[in-house]
Order: sequence, then C-alpha cells, then structure tokens
Amino acid sequence: MKYGLIAGNGRFPILALESARQAGDEVIVIAIKEEASAQVEALASKCHWISLGALSKLIDICHREGVTQIMMAGQVKHASIFSSIQPDWRLVKVLAVLDRKNTDALIGAVTRVLHDEGIELVDSTRLLKHLLAPEGVLTRRKPNKDEEANIQYGRRIAHALAALDLGQSVAISDRACVAVEAMEGTDSMLRRAASLVEGKPITLVKSASRRHHLLFDVPVIGPGTIATMRETNTTALAVDAERTLMLDRDEMLGAANAAKLAIIAHSS
Repeated sequence: MKYGLIAGNGRFPILALESARQAGDEVIVIAIKEEASAQVEALASKCHWISLGALSKLIDICHREGVTQIMMAGQVKHASIFSSIQPDWRLVKVLAVLDRKNTDALIGAVTRVLHDEGIELVDSTRLLKHLLAPEGVLTRRKPNKDEEANIQYGRRIAHALAALDLGQSVAISDRACVAVEAMEGTDSMLRRAASLVEGKPITLVKSASRRHHLLFDVPVIGPGTIATMRETNTTALAVDAERTLMLDRDEMLGAANAAKLAIIAHSS
C-alpha cells in the first residue's frame, strides 16, 4: 500500500514509519523542516522536506508521487503555526477566509483544499492502533478518592473547553481548576499550575473527545509526561481510552509505577 505521511516532531512519526516498514507499505514522507527529526529519512520510501506554510509544495509532491491518501503524525507546536509560519500563496488564501485562527479551523480548511486536489487526509493512528490506551487503570495504583473526584470534575471541564478548541488538558487540584492548556502545551501548563498551588497534588486530565475523528492533534503521553508529572507533583493522569497514543508504553508505565502515580483511561 502507498500513502503519504506529514512528519512533525516527537516519536510518533518514527514509530508510524517503523510500523509501515514492518507491514511492507510504501510511505512517502513530507517532513516539516522546523519540526521533524532527520531519522524519518532512513525509514521512508522517499522523503521530501518542506517548511511550515508550503501548502502548494505539499500538493505538488503528492501529485508527483501519486499519493492520494496522507496522514499527519507528530506534533507541530501550536504557537509555531500562528507565529513562525510563512504561508505560500495557497495558504494565504486559506487564512484569509478563516473566521477563527485555531487548529481546528486551519486544519479543517487545509483538509478541504487537499480533498479538492484528490488527496484524502486519513486517520493519523492507522499504523499505531496497538499503541492506543486501553480502557481501565493502567498503573499498579488506581486513583484515590480525591484524585477520582478531581478526574470527574476535570473531565467535565476538559470536554467543555475542548469543544471550543482551547487545548486538550486541564490541571485540577482539590476539585478546583487551576490551569487550562492553550497554545503552550501540557508540560508548560503543568508547570504553571504547580506555581499556583504551593505544593498541593495536581491531577492532569487530557481529552480528545471534541472530535469524532483522529485525523490530527491526537493526544500523546509517554516517559516525558511522567517526568513532568513528577517535577510538578502531578499524582494522577486521566486520558480518553482508544483515543490517546501511549509512546514507549513499558518505560512510561514503569516510571509511573516507580513514582506511585496513577493513570486511568476512560471511554469517551
């Protein structure tokens, strides 16, 4: 099978390409210069490098390579999308008609342009279904009574905010919402929350429920998540089951268990 992959940063695109190689698929990688690792070149059937905003070049590469299906894998920092991007003429036209400059609006508009060019954006987790978080408690320790109360409250807040495309995560402490993720990312949000609660434990809730698809911006957790949780006295993490990627799962859960953290995945 042949398809394209737009590679951002992190291990997501690396793992997706390793899975594609094992399956014998032909993957044309379009790597974002400002984000992707050079490792993608060794794993791709072919690799093209483009800058953020080069929508016309992306389309030209797909036509030239005969790519009609493409997925997004890896993060592109939200702040970069709206500050570092240098749009070409085609993306300028897309931006000019947006009524909201958030991720949903921008990627949704780009998806429509790609569709008009005969290119379908497909599920970004199609190569990594085995890495999606299963439902239930994932660590040896389950959330305690206080953490469970934080999670239930946090899920209501996260779902409401996610509907407005304001970020995936919220930080809850003592059943109060301490911080909400915007463009800064989860790690920065947790550090901000920790500065506000003066050592009290924090519960992190991540939600992917605002969309019925997994085309882009899929929540990802991994060993780095655990490191930041330990740094910020975040003792519990709740995610959406079957909608959150767990990278380096054994290492991540080993670190979480060693730190006596609780991780749970809820059905959406």
